[in-house]
Amino acid sequence: MEGFPPPPERRISLSDWDRHPFNRWSFQNVRQVLPTRAVRHDPAQVRALPRAEADLSGVKVPVPGGDSVAFQTLLAALDTDGCIVLQDGKVRFETYLNDMSAASLHLSQSVSKSLVGALVGIQIGRGLIDPESPVERYVPELARCGYAGARVTDVLDMRSGIRFTEDYLDPDCEIGLLDRAAGWKPARPGEPESVYDLILQLRQDRPHGGRFQYRSIETDLLGWVLERSTGRHLCALMEECLWGPMGAEADGHYTVDRAGTALCDGGLNATLRDYARFGLLMLEDGRREGRGVIPSPFCEECRRGDPSVFDDKEKFARFLGASYSRQWWVLDQERGITAALGIFGQMIYLDRSSDMVLVFLSSWPLPVDAERRGLQLAIAEAIAKALG
Repeated sequence: MEGFPPPPERRISLSDWDRHPFNRWSFQNVRQVLPTRAVRHDPAQVRALPRAEADLSGVKVPVPGGDSVAFQTLLAALDTDGCIVLQDGKVRFETYLNDMSAASLHLSQSVSKSLVGALVGIQIGRGLIDPESPVERYVPELARCGYAGARVTDVLDMRSGIRFTEDYLDPDCEIGLLDRAAGWKPARPGEPESVYDLILQLRQDRPHGGRFQYRSIETDLLGWVLERSTGRHLCALMEECLWGPMGAEADGHYTVDRAGTALCDGGLNATLRDYARFGLLMLEDGRREGRGVIPSPFCEECRRGDPSVFDDKEKFARFLGASYSRQWWVLDQERGITAALGIFGQMIYLDRSSDMVLVFLSSWPLPVDAERRGLQLAIAEAIAKALG
């Protein structure tokens, strides 16, 4: 995408923008690819992040095969665009690669889910959403589709009975339909033209409230419940309830579909430091300088999942008791380790035992890469140990 205009052979298209190697550019330039709507920050509420730099570049990280590699070396090898570490509320390490800077907005992919979950928690605390109520209480149209009878809590924990296959390399499964409905991929005739249109076409294939199954569309349904229960667009609600109060230093931007619907499951673009500020807010039980932003009981629920309904233990060989709760991956309940995870290497990692927040923003070649994710988690553990 260099030149004025770039020559045709160097232009990134809607068909390939999120695939390697094009994602190395586009994940930092989504607003040049897709329509977006702003989530405005509030300059009067910006949260300062004090600095207490530590030299972590040489921290040794165990890798498969029994060897150890320096943290700084792994960052480049993992196609990292930005990485920040906070401990005790202070910046201990911050670095940028691949032409990213502190001002760059980076696509978060499914890290977005955890922010939307927090918004639901806020509305639960305000009495506007009852987690035990069926979703059709808030969106009556849902009574005509597979989500009929699913409780808000079932959707929060991805335990509805909806049929939804999430294979990122299969354009013909439901996640491919979602990409096209969201405007992330070229539309096909006769398919849903917006995210909410797609939701109304989904069908149930097992009882609601059963085992966990990861499905991005659940977060989009939560966005619909939020909008109907408050009468506000998701982006306006985010500004008022979370983005401003948590102290974001820059505007965020959600991608929107042809109906103007924000893609709740993966469409947020923001700076590295603002993702870290959200992680810090969660680490501090939803309170900022003594003032509640997210209800503390909800933050506690985000750290307490049910491993007995969780089928994806093979994804976290380091955390065999993993689970999922309130749009967060619960990696280790005893140590208080949770994570917001997104494909292509996005991550907010919280370690309560070390009072540490670590954020990775990346542009991996493949959407899902268990080896690379394992290395990210190994880095997080090694840094927590090094910081003490």
